[in-house]
Amino acid sequence: MTMNSTQVSYFSLAAYFDTGLFKYLFFMIVLSLYILILSSNLLLIVVICMNRSLHEPMYIFLCSLFVNELYGSTGLFPFLLVQILSDVHTVSASVCFLQTFCLYSYGVVEYLNLAIMSYDRYLAICCPLQYNTEMTSNKTTMLVALTWFCPFLLCIVLTSLSSSLQLCGTIIEKVYCDNYSIVKLACSDTTINNIYGLFLTALAIFCPLVLIFYTYIKILKICFTGSKQTRQKALSTCTPHLASLLNFSFGASFEILQNRFNMNNLPNILRIFLSLYWLTCQPIFNPLLYGLNMSKIRMICKSLVFAEM
Repeated sequence: MTMNSTQVSYFSLAAYFDTGLFKYLFFMIVLSLYILILSSNLLLIVVICMNRSLHEPMYIFLCSLFVNELYGSTGLFPFLLVQILSDVHTVSASVCFLQTFCLYSYGVVEYLNLAIMSYDRYLAICCPLQYNTEMTSNKTTMLVALTWFCPFLLCIVLTSLSSSLQLCGTIIEKVYCDNYSIVKLACSDTTINNIYGLFLTALAIFCPLVLIFYTYIKILKICFTGSKQTRQKALSTCTPHLASLLNFSFGASFEILQNRFNMNNLPNILRIFLSLYWLTCQPIFNPLLYGLNMSKIRMICKSLVFAEM
C-alpha cells in the first residue's frame, strides 16, 4: 500500500540505540558542545560588529561564516538534545522537512562563503592596488546577500520536491532528517529529485571548489614570485581558510559517500559520528582557526578578556 507524503505524519530515526543511563552523559556532552559553539561564534560576531577597524570585507565575510555556524548548529543540536533524552525517536514530518531545509542550506552557504572568502584573498594578495576599487562596500553586501539568498532558494525547491513524493515507509537510518534518506522511502518516480539533487551538488560543491582552486593557484604563483612580506600575508590569511575548507570538505565527502554506498560494515557509533562530523566540525573549529590565527581578532579578544578580569 502506498502512502502519499501528506499522509505521513511522522518519521522514525532508526540510528538511535538504547544507551541506558549513559544518555544523560551524552546529553551533557552535546549540550556542552552546543554552548561552546554558541559562545565562541557569538563572541567573534560581536567583536567584528562592534569594532570599526574590523569593518573590512574579509571580516564581514568571516562574520557571515560565523552566523552560518550558529544557523546550522541551531538546526541540529536542539533536535539532538531532545532525541537523546527521548525513549521514542520519532519526528513529525513538518519538523523533518524543516530540518532538512536548514541543514542543506547551511552546507550550501558554507561552501559559497568559503568561495567568496578565497576570491577576496585573491584580490587582496594578487591585486592589492585594485582591491579597494574592486571590493567596495556595495559589492561586499551583494556577495553576502547572494551567499544566503541562493542557497535558501535552491533548498526550498529541494525540500518541496521531496515533500511532494509518495512515500512507502517512515524509517530514516540516521540520527537526524536527511533528504536522501527521505527520497529512498519513495514509491513514486524520483527522477526529478535525483536530477535536481545532482544539479544542487554540482552547483553547491563543484562550482565553489573550481573558484577556490583557481584563486589558490593564482595566490601560490604570487607567493613563489613575490616578496617575503607577500608570502607572510598570504600565509597568515589563507592558512585558516584552507584548513576550514579541507575540514568541511572531508566531512561533506564522507556524508555523500555514506548516502550513496552501503556502509553497514562500519560500527554504528562510527557511522553516527562521521554523519554528524560535517555538521559539527565547522562550528567548533572555525572560531578557533580564525580567532587564533587572525592577529586583529586575537588582539581584540585578548583585550576584552583582560578588561573584564
